[in-house]
Amino acid sequence: MSIGNPDGSVHLQVDGAIASVTFDRPAARNAMTWTMYESLVGICERLRVDAGIRVVRFRGAGREAFVAGTDIAQFQSFASGEDGVAYERRIDACIALLASLPMPTVAVVEGWAIGGGLAIATACDIRIATPGTRFGVPIARTLGNCLSIANVARLAAAFGRPRVQRMLLAAELLSAEEAQQAGYLAELVPAAELDAASDRWCAKLAALAPVTQAVSKETLERLLAQQLPEAEDLIRRCYGSDDFREGVAAFVGKRPPVWRGR
Repeated sequence: MSIGNPDGSVHLQVDGAIASVTFDRPAARNAMTWTMYESLVGICERLRVDAGIRVVRFRGAGREAFVAGTDIAQFQSFASGEDGVAYERRIDACIALLASLPMPTVAVVEGWAIGGGLAIATACDIRIATPGTRFGVPIARTLGNCLSIANVARLAAAFGRPRVQRMLLAAELLSAEEAQQAGYLAELVPAAELDAASDRWCAKLAALAPVTQAVSKETLERLLAQQLPEAEDLIRRCYGSDDFREGVAAFVGKRPPVWRGR
């Protein structure tokens, strides 16, 4: 099954009890377009009701990136903070749907897992990667926007607050080795061994008790989501700022942004 268009696509392939989802826009390091997000939602909606699927594997095409964020050119149409609120709601719904899949999910990460790509990988249950992979949300350097509180909560649960502070406040990218030390990665393997490691994890997870896995996943999701405070005022402030408009213009214009703090 293939869902998408020339601006990027998301492919679903089913092999027995294992489903493989591929983000396919390698010329742009698999940066997600709106169409690709819609495709991902459609695929997850299909998978969540397919009792024959025991594991879902997510991977980027081209071996240079898992997903290098959202395509920033799309933000040029944003006119106010409300556009940012609507966007973050849309991303939250997509990530929550992926995280709510009843079967285990495996992110196979090579190259860049940035911004929205990091959110997708973090919503998966198991992550494996190669040396040289980088993880981060460098928006304090590139765009001047922000994340939803749900996405920040996921990152903090997965990496710990100090590392997330470095990602968000200092725009640092974490190495695969540090991600493994943080417990974020289940395995770090050479590129030549990644396919075999991916198959091994999928086979292992597919052989275990599916009801236990589904209940355990939902338990963890409820713990994460309980009592998350309202934060759309913060999103509105950030996406409505002059700095955000400058960040988008600078990125599209391939120049350094000039931040003014307003």
